[in-house]
Amino acid sequence: MAELDAGAWDGLDHGASPFLRHGFLRALEDSGSIDAASSKKRRRSGWSGLYLLAEQAGRLVGAVPAFVKDHSYGEYIFDWGWASAAQRAGLRYYPKLVIAAPATPATGPRHLLAPGADAAAVRAALIAAVRAVADDTECSSIHWLFCTRDEQAALAEAGFFPRASMQFHWHNRGYHTFDDFLAQLKSRKRKQLRKERERARAAIEQLTWVPGSELDEQRLDDLDRFYRNTTDEHGGRDYLRPGFFHALARYLPDAMRMVEVIAGGKRIAGALFLETDRALYGRYWGADVRVDLLHFETAYYAGIERAIARGLPLFEAGAQGEHKLLRGFDPVPTYSAHWIRHPGLAAAIEDYTRREAAAVEAQIDQLGRFGPYRAEQGDDSE
Repeated sequence: MAELDAGAWDGLDHGASPFLRHGFLRALEDSGSIDAASSKKRRRSGWSGLYLLAEQAGRLVGAVPAFVKDHSYGEYIFDWGWASAAQRAGLRYYPKLVIAAPATPATGPRHLLAPGADAAAVRAALIAAVRAVADDTECSSIHWLFCTRDEQAALAEAGFFPRASMQFHWHNRGYHTFDDFLAQLKSRKRKQLRKERERARAAIEQLTWVPGSELDEQRLDDLDRFYRNTTDEHGGRDYLRPGFFHALARYLPDAMRMVEVIAGGKRIAGALFLETDRALYGRYWGADVRVDLLHFETAYYAGIERAIARGLPLFEAGAQGEHKLLRGFDPVPTYSAHWIRHPGLAAAIEDYTRREAAAVEAQIDQLGRFGPYRAEQGDDSE
């Protein structure tokens, strides 16, 4: 990314998401969380970045960030079963080519297009270039992860089969205050959320939103430690290497936010958020001490309150978590598109994804029936 013009790259349409902006990818590279294509020490992280550029008359009109991978970690649309099936059949599954925001399960455009460009022509050129890269690098497959629904449809026409998955997202229904949001919940859930907030807030002295431009070394060190505390406690993998948060504050301060929690005169917990003018994204909660319900307050309720105050229509708080449902997050579909080189393996996996899609649709419908919102205006039933 250091070799690319940041202004031209960020001038492409990234939608609401900041996770493919120049600064985010540069922070990943500089920290060693992913490997730059020009690095002499490639494939340490298993993410080797290749940036495909479409130019017309010297102008950048489109781009795709692609990653040659030798594992399936950090993707959140899981294909471990596919890799296992390939191995059992005596087929090589890695390396594969992934188009995604590394270690970030957030939907956003994967075909980055310049405003006013011939979208169909540029997209077709980029898709063809991705196929050529897969051939050149001898990748067994191509995976467009957390793409948009429209991109999934366009990729289907180009020979990529769709896959369905789901997350929980919070949507702003025109609320002016947090109490407006609570008023739309069923009585029991409304009381539960109020009690959770009160209990968490009573145990701390202060919760503050700190913009990226004001994050000093100590705060960034603490944010890094909180992140590693969480991965250690839950048996996760620390995809983000030391120095990532410091680099992010340097390269993407306009979108970066830290929620810091003070108790006993010390910073005891925090979370990273990224904010654009169209959405809020919560990431990487962690703490030095355990405080009941503080995770919900810091990672969810503070984010909802922020989205309402800023008039943002969408708040994404990360992958998975059915506990989000009862806290106002809706089950929503997420999208990916795939191509498998071996025809027999491709046919088997595509058949599986068709059946999987029906199950995901049924799950979203069923979960939607158990949400916390009042069914009708004036309906305050349980």
